[in-house]
Amino acid sequence: MASESARRSRVLWLSTIAFTLMFAVWLMFGVLGVPIQKELGLTDVQLGWLGAAAVLAGSLPRLAAGIAADVYGGRKVMTALMLVAAVPTYLVSHATTYTELLVCALVFGLAGNSFTVGIAWCAAWFPKQQQGLALGVFGAGNVGASVTKLIFGLFGAWLISRIPASGLLGGVVPGGWRFYPALYSVLLVAMAAAVWFGSPTPDHTPAKGRSYRSILAPLKYARVWEYSLQYVVVFGAYVALSLALPKYYVSVYGAELRTAFGLDDGPTATLRVASLLTTLFIFPASLLRPLGGWMSDKWGAAGVLWGVFAAMLVSGLLLSFPLGLGVWVFTALVVVLGCGMGVGKAAVYKLIPDHFPRDVGAVGGLVGMLGALGGFVLPPAWAYLNQWTGTPQTTFAVLTALTAASTGWFALSQFKGRQPQPVPEVAVQAAS
Repeated sequence: MASESARRSRVLWLSTIAFTLMFAVWLMFGVLGVPIQKELGLTDVQLGWLGAAAVLAGSLPRLAAGIAADVYGGRKVMTALMLVAAVPTYLVSHATTYTELLVCALVFGLAGNSFTVGIAWCAAWFPKQQQGLALGVFGAGNVGASVTKLIFGLFGAWLISRIPASGLLGGVVPGGWRFYPALYSVLLVAMAAAVWFGSPTPDHTPAKGRSYRSILAPLKYARVWEYSLQYVVVFGAYVALSLALPKYYVSVYGAELRTAFGLDDGPTATLRVASLLTTLFIFPASLLRPLGGWMSDKWGAAGVLWGVFAAMLVSGLLLSFPLGLGVWVFTALVVVLGCGMGVGKAAVYKLIPDHFPRDVGAVGGLVGMLGALGGFVLPPAWAYLNQWTGTPQTTFAVLTALTAASTGWFALSQFKGRQPQPVPEVAVQAAS
């Protein structure tokens, strides 16, 4: 038999790769929405609801998904989630109406719940002193948000030119933008097989045999809701910006980008550059998560969060005012914001097994659910407020206000002698 360390490593890498793919599927309308809008003649509101529907479907069931992973094991739940998401993902490639796309988004959006499944799965396999780094490595799968953007930005024109508009194999493999969801559906099925056959068995199921009342008992603690607001700031806003930044670049910096890169006046070329620039935000916001986990293991998550909030407040304030920032200064500040989010996501999730070691699925599920709901609420809120103020920088002003509120709550919990301690096992058992 493989050593326990080798078994843990298999869980970590399989769950991370699966999550990366699922995250790419979850947010694929962030880029594909623009050519979809052009082909089907959708309004901006309809396009916004397509992205929001997928985010909502990947948010609301997170608590249930985390609990299911603790009860039944991450191997089973992750495999089932990928197979369920594969069908509507493929159907997107053949959708011809707004209604069809909306229904598909509400189902393939379930892919977003892979986060809490993977968090609970990895936490069940790793000891406390290694959980920060392990959860950080897993969480780096957020980079999946940039996969579609990167492929579209680098290879979009080449792929579209190589695949006929009518597709291949009699339309089974469609052409144009429709190729991407068809490809993702195949990859989802292949990855589901890899997780099922490659994961160690028997799986770890820390909540098996416990009552649901016992599993949900820790949600009454105020610190769970504090962590949730923190996760809205470092993750919900990350999801929202991943969706919103390409359009922000095109609308605010479109002329500057066309001049700087010698682009034609068509929207597709500008969008490809905007997508590539957005990856400069997404990569550090994802790939720095393992560093954040390692730092939290070494120095404590609370100290790491102080640095995160400081970086986000400074960069957010500068982005909030219409100072006439050039595209490169804007991009540099957005990268700083992304760095803070990447490290911060790991720090928040390191707090959960530290203080709720038996209930990572439930607590992590609620925190993940509310954080992801932030990704659902923020884009339309930004749109309405930007329209009301006539200032696109309102997007960052709202984010900075949320960051300030989270920092204030965090400061109160630290300076009033209420530093969180692990929930006693007896307290949880008494609630069952």
